[in-house]
Parts: sequence; structure tokens; C-alpha cells
Amino acid sequence: MTKYHIAWLPGDGVGNDVMEAAKIILDTVDIDAEYIPGDVGWEFWKKEGDPLPERTIDLLKDTDCCLFGAITSKPNEEAQKELDPSLKDKGFVYSSPIVRLRQLLNLHTNLRPCKAFEGNPLNYRDDIDLVVFRENTEGLYAGVEFFPVNKEMRNAFNTHPKFKRFMDVPENDLAISTRIFTRKACKNILTQAFEYAKKHNRKSVTVVEKPNVIRETSGMMVEEARKLAKTYPTIDLWETNVDAMTMWLVKNPQDYDVLVASNMFGDIVSDLSAQLIGGLGFAASGNIGDEYGLFEPTHGSAPKYAGKYKVNPTAMMLSTKLMLDWLGETDKASKLQHAIAENIKQGKVNTYDLGGNSSTLDVAKDVARLYEEQ
Repeated sequence: MTKYHIAWLPGDGVGNDVMEAAKIILDTVDIDAEYIPGDVGWEFWKKEGDPLPERTIDLLKDTDCCLFGAITSKPNEEAQKELDPSLKDKGFVYSSPIVRLRQLLNLHTNLRPCKAFEGNPLNYRDDIDLVVFRENTEGLYAGVEFFPVNKEMRNAFNTHPKFKRFMDVPENDLAISTRIFTRKACKNILTQAFEYAKKHNRKSVTVVEKPNVIRETSGMMVEEARKLAKTYPTIDLWETNVDAMTMWLVKNPQDYDVLVASNMFGDIVSDLSAQLIGGLGFAASGNIGDEYGLFEPTHGSAPKYAGKYKVNPTAMMLSTKLMLDWLGETDKASKLQHAIAENIKQGKVNTYDLGGNSSTLDVAKDVARLYEEQ
């Protein structure tokens, strides 16, 4: 049996609550693991000017993977107001820890399964079973932004004819965010999607972009998808614009198997897909690189519920299942998903969002019981 070293990052708010639920599950599953706590979150921003301290990054480098709770992120202006007075006006700039981790650790693939479990009263339909693959390190979330846009930068952008109409905009009235794609990243996320479809006998991969308007970046993604599809003759390639995709997901979500998109578009369609199967309380995710994986529910930190053990831990438990899969503990992962499904199907131990009055930890204990009964 392999001994795993797992970074344990509860983060903010209900991240602590759902991570307690995850520990109940992991103790029941009984893998040989050491869980190593790390500092991350809003309190460290306020006290230290860094929500992701360097000591936490060093800790991650010495672990096999990471289980992550939830994070509070606010716009920089609000973040500045909450800094300790001794740190203000010293050049600290807030940036999302989870986005930084994706880039620092090259967690290029964001995997978000969206499956409707039998008995869930919040299902939009009961036959939804799709998976979103989101490129995780580039696109608009790469963070290459400019404000104010100085004269030198304007002159560089002015080499493009379509920028000329912005040349006379006042300096403080113009902001620029760049959407950066590389062919390598496009190929990688598309390959992950097609390989998943092949392994799990999925019939189609749908690339979700906007090449008729965002011609160069979305165009590159679609071009690479068409090339790659030729090497997977048993899998259909579907192409759709992101705006149309939101419509089709509401109209016919059961038609889709695997969706693949760039960073921001993947973020959008994965949240919509999550709502179709009950909301973010059911939405798990894996941030996966070549050598490391970070697994987290996609809900926020919900500070008003922190410490009340009220929120649904299903997304956290399903994220734990993804971690087990990634570690190669596939039998235990399958048993865990079956136990989660059985808890939802029975409908006896549910949190408030499902009409119940059970606590976060009550649900985890029930899933643990169902796991042991298999």
C-alpha cells in the first residue's frame, strides 16, 4: 500500500466545514495517507498581504496532491480596504490563490463532472451525465492586463487597425485584458477531453468557443480540435458557439457527453451545467497537471454559513472521489460515488437545500455508513 502525502487546505468560510466532512469520508475509505495542513485564504491576505504564503507553496511541492476547501476572493479595491493598517500603501496586490496555484503548478486541466443523481429533487433532468474540460492556465484568466494604458503601450496596440478608435480615450478610462492562447495548451486540453471520452465510452466531444467573432484564439482551438478528431474516429466532434451552448444546455442537456472549452468559457458552461444537476453543492472539480492534482468543490466560501455545518458536502465528497481516482484508488473511488448516490436516492439524511435538516457532518457520516455497508 502506498503512503500518500496530501496537502490539506480548508481555506475560508465553509471550506472548513466541508473539509471536516471530507475527513470523515477519508477515514472510512482508509487510505494510507498523511494530511498536511497549509495556510491559505482571506485571513492571510489581511494579516500578511498574501492569501497564498510562500510557505504554503513550499508545502505543496512536498506533497502528492491537494484537497482544497473554499476561498474568499474580492476585487482589489475591496481587498485593499481589509488589509492590516501596517500593510496598506506598500504595494500589495490581491490575486486569487486558486488561480495562482493553477498557474504555479501548471494544473492545465480543469475537470468538472456534472451527473444527475437519482432522487435529487433539484435535478433539471434525471438523465444528465456530462463532463466539462476547461483549459486552466491561459485565456482571459492568464492575468495579463493593463491599467492605466500608457502611451508606449497604446502605440504598440495601435499597430492593429482596429485599435485606432481607442487612441484618444483618456488614460484612466481605458483598461485592457488580453486573451492568450498557445497551440500547446489547446492541444493538451483537447487531448484530455478526447482521451476521457475514449476511456469512458463517450460518444461525442463538443468544443465550445466563438470563432466567428474571436477569430484568432477561438479559431486556434477549433482548428486543433478538427485535427485531433481525425485520430479518434469513433468519437463525434461537435462545434458550438458559447452563447448557443448555454441555450442548448438548457434545452437538451442529455444530448451532451464531453464539453471542452477555454478558461473563461469553460468556467461559464461548467457553472450552468452544475445548476442542471442541483447547483454548486453537487459540483466537484479537479485541477490536474502532469505531476500534481488539486481537488476542490466549486462553490464559494459562503461566510454567513461558516461554522454552522449547514451546507451540502456532496461537492466536497465528489471532489474527494476525483482525488481517489487520480491517486489510482479507483475501486474505493467507485464505492464512494455509489455511497453518495445512495444517500441522495434514499433522501433520509439531507441538508437544507434538499429540503432536509441534517448537518454537513450528518450527511458525511451517512455516506460513510453506506460506504461500509457495500
